[in-house]
Amino acid sequence: MEARTADFRMVREHTSVLAASEKRLLVRMAGALPRWVNSDHLTSLGAVAMAGVGACFWAGGSALLLVIPLLALNWFGDSLDGTLARVRNRQRPRYGYYVDHVLDAVGFACLFGGLMLGGHMSLTMGLAFLAAYYLLVVEISLATHARGTFKLAFLKVGPTELRILLAAGTVQLMRTGVVTVLGHQWLLFDVGAAVAIAGFLFAFVVGALRNGIALYQEERLHEPTATHKCRRPVHVLSRVWRSSLLLTICSSAPKSAQPRSISVSRFSSRPRPTKWSRRQSPSSRPW
Repeated sequence: MEARTADFRMVREHTSVLAASEKRLLVRMAGALPRWVNSDHLTSLGAVAMAGVGACFWAGGSALLLVIPLLALNWFGDSLDGTLARVRNRQRPRYGYYVDHVLDAVGFACLFGGLMLGGHMSLTMGLAFLAAYYLLVVEISLATHARGTFKLAFLKVGPTELRILLAAGTVQLMRTGVVTVLGHQWLLFDVGAAVAIAGFLFAFVVGALRNGIALYQEERLHEPTATHKCRRPVHVLSRVWRSSLLLTICSSAPKSAQPRSISVSRFSSRPRPTKWSRRQSPSSRPW
């Protein structure tokens, strides 16, 4: 187990707008937490908070007031669990990476399920958003496995920035749930989902091309040298060629033209003496 854990290498790349200040804040918070709080507690808190966000969107009305506090709890648990493990040197990289991604997938399904069930987003746009999101998650996970680099942001937008946008959308939703675009009224979260889908697909295409080209360059195939080429001996090739030629001639010739079997005795002058007969014959001796 220790050997397999040591073989797992992953470099985190967090280049969002708030990444640097967020990291300093999380390190301070991790140092101030009591010892009985561990990473599993924070991970569970983040997952429950995201499920609660979906339930509030489903309920609607005054329950929307709980969305922003629950998003803050989700940020607290989801962002601080890994930082706490690194600060205390209690890291489980494979376990943490796997559990975080599974719970993120479930949390997004709960969030957008609540938006669709609450009537704040159409079914088509909600399913399209989930499809685009999961497509991007698959690409990021494959790139992390193949290249060892885990990117948490694209175009300076990361998970924290997405939570802030969702909180701003919730504030607008409590005022009105529709917007007017090009003379037509659309659901607020349908417009936001359309923008997010375009961003996810663009990030997927860019990431797939970038990682595919990088892996191709890293594992470029070279032509084998002359010493490594497989060469058959010349006599083997000539023997195969003569056998195939003889087989072709015999199979194509008619029966009347095929040569008869000729006895070897007609062309042999006398039987070849054996080794024993040479020893017994006086004439074969040199003296």
